[in-house]
Amino acid sequence: MIKLLEVNEENWLDVISLNVKEEQQQFLDTPIGIVARGYIYRSCNAKVFGIYNDEQAIGIALVKDMDEEPACYDLQQFMIDKRFQNKGYGTEALRLILSLLSKEGKYSQVEVCVNKSDAAALRVYEKIGFEDTGYIDESVPDCLNLMYHFY
Repeated sequence: MIKLLEVNEENWLDVISLNVKEEQQQFLDTPIGIVARGYIYRSCNAKVFGIYNDEQAIGIALVKDMDEEPACYDLQQFMIDKRFQNKGYGTEALRLILSLLSKEGKYSQVEVCVNKSDAAALRVYEKIGFEDTGYIDESVPDCLNLMYHFY
């Protein structure tokens, strides 16, 4: 059963050894980098989640608040370890994250920036209901800005 646990001093070692496939590494930070980003963005209500299948850590995600327009949750990083990909865990974990954020209710939408070359990630986000906003950030012109709206 997939569950989310906020990463803390008791479980951070579970997630830092996770890794994606070599061809995916260019798109994501390392797990220790994701944990560090969570600390850096703590003033933005950053949450770093360990994604678990029962008691086994299988992934990690970072979400923070983004108050500039469009105000929304910003899904900064989302990864499933290479050993657990293509089993539906990413889709299920993403749905759990969206459900949690929807219940929190601070914003009505979630944004994620995905590299145009990361076909696997694009498929997962589009399957869940994220849509391309058409916005291109000049600092990352090779990325698509996707948005999920809570209904």
